[in-house]
Amino acid sequence: MSMSIGSTTPSPIDIAVSGMRAHALRMHVITNNIANAQTTDVGNGQPYRRKDVALSTDDDGLNGVNIDEVTQDMDTQFQRVLMVGHPDADEQGYVTMPNVSLPSEMMNMVTATRAYQASTAVIKRYQEIAEQTLELLR
Repeated sequence: MSMSIGSTTPSPIDIAVSGMRAHALRMHVITNNIANAQTTDVGNGQPYRRKDVALSTDDDGLNGVNIDEVTQDMDTQFQRVLMVGHPDADEQGYVTMPNVSLPSEMMNMVTATRAYQASTAVIKRYQEIAEQTLELLR
């Protein structure tokens, strides 16, 4: 993260950009989850496992958003669906499906999109304030 000139704390722009990066990554991961909601074999005989982004802030919470890691959801169980004739069906006709819930992913996408928009609004407002300040100084 770049710092303001002559300052040890990040500028509002730096903080907003960190939020934009974090939520852009969240949107990317959510998009992959949605795209793989029906992927029953990722090449190792297992269905796609939902992914999530772990985010954090520093202790004071004033330095922006940190992207910790992209993790796999190991808590949510795979669902077994009766699909006789499916190439990945077991001997009883059940297919193990990814642990992706489309309604949950859509809600996550909305929150990530709104958080991204909030960060862009901060940048826009900061730019307007800077322009008004320059206008006053003329």
